[in-house]
Amino acid sequence: MAHLNNTFGTRFGLEYAPTSFLIRLGKREIFVCQDFRKRYYHVNPIIDCSTGVEPGHLEILLLRKWLVILSKAR
Repeated sequence: MAHLNNTFGTRFGLEYAPTSFLIRLGKREIFVCQDFRKRYYHVNPIIDCSTGVEPGHLEILLLRKWLVILSKAR
């Protein structure tokens, strides 16, 4: 069962991100928000993957607009 949560604290460093939500699926979390950070490298226009700001996180940028962060639940 999915658990939606809107109180993130500073875990992802995106607590002020507009239109964001968090889904918890068992031992994993999926955080989705609009990307507002300035990227100083060439970004793939469809999907771009990189490591997250914390160990064990994976950031996926979709269509240069939506940021999806995959991580373990705490």
